[in-house]
Amino acid sequence: MPMNGRQVNEPSVATIQSLVATLEERATSYGLLHQVKLRPTNTIKEDAEDGFLSATVFVHGCLCGAGRCPQWLRCPEGLQTLGVHCFLSPAYITLLWVYGQSTLELLWGWHSWLGIVQGYIVTAVSLLLWQRYIPSLSTETTKEPEKKNASLQRLLGYMRPYTMRFAAVIFFVVVSSLGEMAIPHYTGKMTDWIMNEDDPEAFTHAITVMSLITIMSAVCEFICDLIYNITMSCIHTFIQGLVFQSVLKQEIAFFDTVHTGDIVSRITTDTNTMSESLSEKLSLLMWYFMRVIFLFIFMLRLSWKLSIFTALGLPIIWVIPELSGKFYQSLSARVQESLARANDVAMETFSSMKTVRSFANEDGETRRYQQRLEETYSLNKQEAAAYAASTWTNSLSSLALKVSILYYGGRLVTGGAVSSGDLVSFVLYELQFTSAVEVLMSYYPHVKKAIGASEKIFEYVDRKPQVPPDGSLAPEKLEGHLQFKNITFAYPKRPETAVLKGFSLELKPGEVTALVGPSGGGKSTCVSLLERFYQPQEGEILLDGKPLLSYQNQYLHRKIAVVSQEPVLFARSVIENIKYGREDATDEEIFRAAEMANAHKFINDLPNGYSTDAGEKGGQVSGGQKQRIAIARALIGQPKILVLDDATSSLDTESEHLVHQALLKSSSRCAILLIAHRLSTVEKANHIIFLQGGRC
Repeated sequence: MPMNGRQVNEPSVATIQSLVATLEERATSYGLLHQVKLRPTNTIKEDAEDGFLSATVFVHGCLCGAGRCPQWLRCPEGLQTLGVHCFLSPAYITLLWVYGQSTLELLWGWHSWLGIVQGYIVTAVSLLLWQRYIPSLSTETTKEPEKKNASLQRLLGYMRPYTMRFAAVIFFVVVSSLGEMAIPHYTGKMTDWIMNEDDPEAFTHAITVMSLITIMSAVCEFICDLIYNITMSCIHTFIQGLVFQSVLKQEIAFFDTVHTGDIVSRITTDTNTMSESLSEKLSLLMWYFMRVIFLFIFMLRLSWKLSIFTALGLPIIWVIPELSGKFYQSLSARVQESLARANDVAMETFSSMKTVRSFANEDGETRRYQQRLEETYSLNKQEAAAYAASTWTNSLSSLALKVSILYYGGRLVTGGAVSSGDLVSFVLYELQFTSAVEVLMSYYPHVKKAIGASEKIFEYVDRKPQVPPDGSLAPEKLEGHLQFKNITFAYPKRPETAVLKGFSLELKPGEVTALVGPSGGGKSTCVSLLERFYQPQEGEILLDGKPLLSYQNQYLHRKIAVVSQEPVLFARSVIENIKYGREDATDEEIFRAAEMANAHKFINDLPNGYSTDAGEKGGQVSGGQKQRIAIARALIGQPKILVLDDATSSLDTESEHLVHQALLKSSSRCAILLIAHRLSTVEKANHIIFLQGGRC
């Protein structure tokens, strides 16, 4: 039966009989099996000794016969299954011993045919159930656990700079927990004082001490929560900024393949999910973890038998949440991916609202978004069911443990092993102890959810941009002589379709070169290569005789300015849009650039002049005004190469003429590449190059 993607051969009857025969043979050779069969004692101590002896024989046989063990037993899954089933027998025998039941038949049942048959039936059924259901709880590969641990280590690494704060948090947690531990202690003492009718002043003193301890504990808890929440807010802000910075460093091809909604979801939704889970749930986990430790110490002081009995039930409470937690964590990651797809639909619809309205497709987009939400809802139902199942199993196991402790504790009281006051204190401690364990186990999936969300975040943080290393050239003087030499290029999404084929072009300082041709010929692709958004598969681009890749990226983009047909303005004032990337620009430089772009007059006519908000993507100004603001933004940096990619297509003839005149006057300081479709736009260019099918 396949287990976790690995083919494992199930044991046959002959194999099992052979293994049993081997073990009995080894036990007989050591004289142990005969000793086990003939022991007449029925004492608990000797039963336990013989139980350990039997286990030793079994382990020794497995280790010595490892070479003859079947493949299913030697694989990690087989050893894991064997460990689980080996744990069941000693746990059950110990529980019988605690209740005073005889364990002789179970310990010596391996030479009883009835015991052997029963044991193999139970083991076989358990093994089949384990192989059938447990691997299906998680679809992770063998590398997934390492990935989860790496994410957790990363999260802990971001907390390291705040070590002193977390040390203070732990200190206040300890003080507050110790204060709460004193309440059950004094309650038990008060019970003894009341039953024995001791000094009434001791009762009053205990009430006073309990009140003071309660106030101190509450104050420490407040300080602890304040420090912790402030610290986690700092970590959340840092991680969110780190993800945003990592995304901005990616190559342009990354944004061609990854949807905007997915990116926004990672930066906002996933970081918020991780932050909320860590800020709220992790603090409670720390708090209740300390309480569990101190509570168990106080329980041991009162009754070690009851404490051991309580501890025996903990593996049941621990194993179930661990199994369900893995399933819940994988579901959480799938929910986050589904939310990202839904956000992508919403982002795409809102950014193209005019197109949606013009085609009257509001209902279609609503159905599309609703379909994504239905997928998310389906996963949310599974996530809710997993969480409810985990909570239910935790509560049920905890309730069973409480009932068992009350029964066994009552027997100890009637036997005189503990006093009534100690029993009251122990029960109060145990109630808090199991409650704390319940909280730990119920909030554990939330921490798993935070780790699942952080995996998606760290995928972006760890992603290395697929761009060549940044160059080192940043000369003070740049002529602006540009050369395309035998360029061949195909977009990453369409590698089989070459857009440029052996393309060559030269731009000289002080000259205007026009690039014309039919749509799809590769004109805008030349601009993308010039801005180093992509790298050509063949050929090279030279700037002043040096490869374009040898220049520093920031320096290069200060010297090359591009204005596209659909320029993007930010939701800021007009003056902030013009000096974008040149925050140190003076008002005089801004006004001069606006005049050269024939934008100064209409900007002054706006309601608030240069302080008028351009709106999201420049929606508050017309298309022609948007182009002129973009031209002013390009000119303010005094570039050495100016590229106008159909940048005046939305201007009227007069405005276009004025802009071209201003550009021709400034062409003595830079090289201009003019991409256009109208003859009037390119008629005054020094060189006109026709590009069709990727060739000149």
